[in-house]
Amino acid sequence: MSTNNRKPVRRLLFRTVLPPLVTWLYRKLGNTWRYETENEDRLTELLKGPRPVVGAFLHGRTFQLLHYFSQPEHGRWMLMCSQSRDGDLMSRVEMGLGFRVVRGSSGRGGARALVQMIKAQREDPGLSSCLAIDGSRGPRGVAQLGTVTLTQKTGGVLLPVAASTADGRVCTKCWDRMVIPKRHAKIRILIGEPIDVPPKLDAAGEERIRNLLEERLLSMHATLDARSGFKDSQPLKAGIAAPVVSIQPEPVSP
Repeated sequence: MSTNNRKPVRRLLFRTVLPPLVTWLYRKLGNTWRYETENEDRLTELLKGPRPVVGAFLHGRTFQLLHYFSQPEHGRWMLMCSQSRDGDLMSRVEMGLGFRVVRGSSGRGGARALVQMIKAQREDPGLSSCLAIDGSRGPRGVAQLGTVTLTQKTGGVLLPVAASTADGRVCTKCWDRMVIPKRHAKIRILIGEPIDVPPKLDAAGEERIRNLLEERLLSMHATLDARSGFKDSQPLKAGIAAPVVSIQPEPVSP
């Protein structure tokens, strides 16, 4: 079969055949996971508030977070998915999980997708959005400006979210070292402290917020990984030595 003849078959596979099957398999796996969330009341209160929420996370923890945020009690969410062939599949899986999806990435169509997200959240403040701070291509753990811009233009609240599990496998061939939880995995979620993004920022201000978001999210993951027992041979941020983290005591409920 020639290359040209294979393309319609691949499109059919990635756009029609595989999405419902992958969605069903992911949901079936996710239903076996046990989530333990710290500061979930913070998320609940923000979702009730008048300002849209912009969630920020590491791309490598997406697999753990999709199931969590697909639950109705955790709000309505909009995601950005790349325009690649893999994105054709992933976007349909995400829509099957109940997310609103716009297509684009840091490498292709990202600016247009960001404009669509800004417009959607302005028109529907009850619609929240989530973006991986390190985009769809990385570098791993390095925050890009997209999340800051989205928050600024929508008047939203920038909310760092971390996830960790020791019951999973690391995709060592993936640029983001994606962590895929096993069946019946215990997954810890940490809802971070919101970051205020002023409506007007110069380049220095944008860089300050970007750096703050990156540092806070990396610190949250380092602490959460230490608590969960997750270990990886590579650091959270590409090219940077893994920090030594002292395990903080678990928060005690009153």
